[in-house]
Amino acid sequence: MSAKNPVFDRPSPEAQAAVDEAIRTRHSMRAFLDTPIPRETLEDILRVAARAPSGTNTQPWQVHVLTGAALKRLSDRIMAVYDDPQELSTHQEEYAYYPREWVSPFIDRRRKVGWDLYGLLNITKGDKARMHEQHGRNYRFFDAPVGLIFSIDRVMQQGSWLDYGMFLENIMIAARGRGLHTCPQAAFTQFHRLIAEELKFGPEQMLVCGMALGYADPNAIENSLVTERAALDEFVRFLDQ
Repeated sequence: MSAKNPVFDRPSPEAQAAVDEAIRTRHSMRAFLDTPIPRETLEDILRVAARAPSGTNTQPWQVHVLTGAALKRLSDRIMAVYDDPQELSTHQEEYAYYPREWVSPFIDRRRKVGWDLYGLLNITKGDKARMHEQHGRNYRFFDAPVGLIFSIDRVMQQGSWLDYGMFLENIMIAARGRGLHTCPQAAFTQFHRLIAEELKFGPEQMLVCGMALGYADPNAIENSLVTERAALDEFVRFLDQ
């Protein structure tokens, strides 16, 4: 008799609830405690996240885990550029994460989440200094003790980027299962040249994004933001004939 394979088991109600809870409670946190995260925990998260599906098992992800002095050094380098308008103007994204032309409902959702966050932080429209400061917190990984930088081989195409998204989601859900939080960050893409230099990317490597990881600060008002989700009838069609 062959050994029982848990892959084919029906998950218990408790296991299903745990997965659903991890998904529901995954929010982008923008303030973290400085509590260290053991390397073993990070390895466990990345090991399970690597079970993400990828076309023909190509596994296109490369992860650069920054803590301590390495994290501070990268943050300091980026902030020095970010706070220098002339130098900042020489740094552009290598790929377009957002559309070049916005239309509804996407622009409406973007504006709402932006003003919801700024409202919590008492940042008023036109307060460019406060906006600059808040956006700059991205480059400190929102004070998280762990910063993740993700890269991909340039030969990989659009399908591999879809695969990469599933890998990133796995990291975020696995982190929640361990009581941790995350914030995926496209903000780093503007500084791809600086990051490639600091982390010694090979010429074949391209920056995808960054991610903050750690224990969320429960007392930070910005962490109370829970973004809305569209109702099913806005994005789902059921076809049975």
